[in-house]
Amino acid sequence: MKRIGFVLVDGHALMSTAAALEPLRAANLFAGKTVYETEILSTSKSQVVSSLGSTFAATPISRAGSDFDIVFVVAGGNPVQLHEPALISWLRRATERGTALGGISGGGVLLAKAGLMENRRFTVHWHHYEDIERMGRGLLMERRLFVIDRDRYTCAGGIAPLDMMHAIITREHGTEFANRIGDWFIQPEARTPTAPQKSSIQARYGPLTRPLSSALALMESHVADQLSPLQLASLSGLSTRQLQRQFQERFKTSMMEMYRTVRLNKAMDLLRQTAMPIADIAHATGFSNQTHFSASFRKQFGMTARTARKALYPAS
Repeated sequence: MKRIGFVLVDGHALMSTAAALEPLRAANLFAGKTVYETEILSTSKSQVVSSLGSTFAATPISRAGSDFDIVFVVAGGNPVQLHEPALISWLRRATERGTALGGISGGGVLLAKAGLMENRRFTVHWHHYEDIERMGRGLLMERRLFVIDRDRYTCAGGIAPLDMMHAIITREHGTEFANRIGDWFIQPEARTPTAPQKSSIQARYGPLTRPLSSALALMESHVADQLSPLQLASLSGLSTRQLQRQFQERFKTSMMEMYRTVRLNKAMDLLRQTAMPIADIAHATGFSNQTHFSASFRKQFGMTARTARKALYPAS
């Protein structure tokens, strides 16, 4: 029997939590015995609140004991701003006792902040890629669905825990047993670790020429450090005039207007997912000043950034 703890941080995504816990419950059901014993943990309280406001009864880590095989940290919202020294100390002591650690969605960010992912490959929800890159320190983050590296188990949020748990159960109980659980959850084919976290450019925009696809990918990967029309064109293999013509024909808008839309959509995402000041969001999405950002945002969405935040925040 494996004993697995789940430290739920207030605001954790309910979907991610269920996607991690339900396969373990099903494994016990199909095995006819307890092969995975799970316990919900918290940093200090007897209840933790999910992204939808529902609560879990939880055991504070100070009373949780130490006999866990794996401890997963599940966090949503903006884990970069979380300050949990008691949790970090507890996790460090757990690793000294040989406990494996895992991060789900933003949980991997907390582990990386604490220095607990040194020399370990890992992943986080795509929304936190830039947070990890800003940390530097030679962290081995990979843009994958899930990563299992020795005693570290990390995955993106959403339903990605289903795929990671399938891999764990397959390793410990065999393919046939894991497939029975997959069928139970209408998951006939578990995704591989290398599956993308986001839909492709083509899936989001429809059929595209190769230069258009390349240009859009460049726009999405250079939001703060905006590229010029000449750079977009040369990196996409066309002249500026040719690429401009393709944008006009396909999207009925100019190349740089499309670029602005990509940046503003990223700004809306940051408003919804983080508590970053609006001025910082403007800077992070390539706007030279907040006045320019505010005018562009209102034109794009028909509301101010402050109004959008009140309507959407907090979310996970």
